[in-house]
Amino acid sequence: MHIPENTSKNTHNKVAELLFNSPGIKRVLDIPCGYGAFTKRLIDNNIEVYSGDIENILKVENPRFQVTDMNEKLPFEDGFFDAVVCIDGIEHLERQFDFTRECWRILKPGGTIIISTPNINSLRSRWRWFLTAHHNKCKSPLNEEKPSALHHIALLSFSHLRYMLHSSGFEIRTITTNRIKGVSWMYALWVPLSYIKTKRVFKKEEKDPGQKERNKEILNQLFLKDILFGETMIVKAEKR
Repeated sequence: MHIPENTSKNTHNKVAELLFNSPGIKRVLDIPCGYGAFTKRLIDNNIEVYSGDIENILKVENPRFQVTDMNEKLPFEDGFFDAVVCIDGIEHLERQFDFTRECWRILKPGGTIIISTPNINSLRSRWRWFLTAHHNKCKSPLNEEKPSALHHIALLSFSHLRYMLHSSGFEIRTITTNRIKGVSWMYALWVPLSYIKTKRVFKKEEKDPGQKERNKEILNQLFLKDILFGETMIVKAEKR
């Protein structure tokens, strides 16, 4: 049975690659699980998977499904999971920091979190923002008369996501993307100007010596090929 993935092409493949290359992954939370395409992939790979979402629309049988509001306390014990997978879910949340801290709580020490989200750091998305004040994965105003859990209410830049993860007790280990579309390379001419401007601003605005050093790492991460041109930002982090 085919289960729609409801995300950008190749995202599930990249997330699975990151997850299966992590040692000791036996129990995983797939949230939000949607129709269950990634849940099924985990089941097929003999992973003990718990599925969570605001409602049960699974098209695969999983007795470990739990109705879960990602804005609230997650219904799992401390240190219960080896990994949490959040595919294109965090940009829908009102309380992203609370969710991230809850993921830290329910993960074992050294546990893994993998988050995918639309890449608004891409030069293509930045150009759309410059012209329309809307990013590539939220191209027009949301319908405020009909609020929906499907709305992208909180798109994340890389720096915001890093801050949220690191301040919640995680350490980013891998940054990648699902794919780079051919049209995205059209914006490569802007890379040198963007790099020079960003480096100058970071140097001028930051006074704290420790953050100055961290900003060097952040600058390098911001100018990774996958961040500049990728469609979806995929980040793997480890619980400290």
